[in-house]
Amino acid sequence: MPENVYRPLLPFWGAVLAAAAGGFAYDLGFPGASIWPLAFVGIALALVSLIGRSAWGAALVGLVFGLSFYLLQVSWTSLYLGPVPWLALSILESLFVAAGGVLITLAYRWMPLVSSSRWVRLIALPLLVAGLWCVREAATGSIPYGGFPWGRAALSQSQSPFAEVVSWAGSTGLSFVMVAIVAGVIEWVRLAGWRRPVSALPVAALVAVAMLVPAWQTTPAGELRVASVQGNGPSGYFDQREPGDVLAAQLAATEPILDEPGIDVLLWPEGGSDIDPTRSDSVARIFDRLSEDLDAPLVLNTVTNRDDEYFNTSMLWRAGEGAVDLYDKRHPVPFGEYIPDRDFWYSLAPDLIGLVQRGYTPGTNAPVFDLGKAVTGLAICFDVIYDDLVWEGARDGAQLYMFQTNNADFRGTDENEQQLAIARLRAIETGRSVVNISTVGTSQVIDPSGRTIDSLPAYEPGAMVTDVELRDGLTPSVALGSSVPNVIVLGSLAALIAAGFIARRRSRDLGGDEAVGTDSA
Repeated sequence: MPENVYRPLLPFWGAVLAAAAGGFAYDLGFPGASIWPLAFVGIALALVSLIGRSAWGAALVGLVFGLSFYLLQVSWTSLYLGPVPWLALSILESLFVAAGGVLITLAYRWMPLVSSSRWVRLIALPLLVAGLWCVREAATGSIPYGGFPWGRAALSQSQSPFAEVVSWAGSTGLSFVMVAIVAGVIEWVRLAGWRRPVSALPVAALVAVAMLVPAWQTTPAGELRVASVQGNGPSGYFDQREPGDVLAAQLAATEPILDEPGIDVLLWPEGGSDIDPTRSDSVARIFDRLSEDLDAPLVLNTVTNRDDEYFNTSMLWRAGEGAVDLYDKRHPVPFGEYIPDRDFWYSLAPDLIGLVQRGYTPGTNAPVFDLGKAVTGLAICFDVIYDDLVWEGARDGAQLYMFQTNNADFRGTDENEQQLAIARLRAIETGRSVVNISTVGTSQVIDPSGRTIDSLPAYEPGAMVTDVELRDGLTPSVALGSSVPNVIVLGSLAALIAAGFIARRRSRDLGGDEAVGTDSA
């Protein structure tokens, strides 16, 4: 085995610089810069910096990449609360990146010992590296406290030629494809593949398939005329307001569309009513009148209190019947909508923890409403980043999705564009139209191909009345559900463990540990 297989491609100082530049480039691939090819550049710099490192060196290089990325990607968390939540979240997520970097470094160290075949280097190694990248994404998306699946590689590609992969394999599958392409190109260069053009076939085939295979086509099932309203009211956590001010802003923005003919449903955003109509007769009468005037049901959102528990609740409201169905947010945001292990965290940051006076209980009810003329899937704000909830809605018969959100705490940042990109990928992934309505923006209607067909300017009141296409049927991504990420994650971990056993045995046969040893960094 050539000795240079195990040597670092970069000196340690060069690897640190490459990792820092890689995290910066990776962030530019996401909204708002939205230069999607730079996500691939960022991945490449991250991988190049890890090749040949020791475990501790890989951890440090991975930490640098993670910090460079997350400090930019989630900088919006510091807008009102200052640097502590921003730094805490960025450091936590970067520690996962550091651990993932160690796994990838081990793959680069061990796989060449499994087989000396050029094709193992060109095919098996890139697939393993891609799988281990997804292992890290799965970890950040599930732990602690339900995880934070923000910043997955796939989420940079909502407007790229690779976006349609999500209808077949979901976001995890697209992340896997992206990293496999980059890792394949790196190995092709390391092996001087230009001397044997046929060696480019594996990565070229993967690129061609990922770019050219169309999204899975679900079945058209008619249209639904949806009115959606962005009130631009004082809905931020620290906005000065009196009870009913947000409701008043929503009502004012709704008024111009009350004479629109043929509306099938009226949709308001998360927190669109700051008074619970199930506890206020006067507000209930307001929604009854709206429903009567439109001759249509309403989908609204408010805070509810039931059995001494608080919920972030969407409700289906019909004139004379009231709230005929409820959906409680399935994934309330830790440290934003509730405080896990409150006593412990209060002892560390009493001023910040004290800001969250009440905690929302996670919902258990189905994320769908039967509107009469159609079934809609639901997600409230950060719910949209959790795969399981979106898949559940489609399996429960959703023919479109209504995503309600409140981005008022992140005005002027990239957060709303990042969330909108996720909504766009959800449309492609499920083969469903998405109505993404925010209190302040960005609000858009997206068709099943991911194309925006209606929108409102951010930070202005307004309303859309849109004929939204309905679809039936499940895409492979939804039908397979968690099978794809489970196979990728568990298969990659199993493959790495097997490679480690084989590498150590063959290293002993070679009379030394240099093939699996450690360099200083």
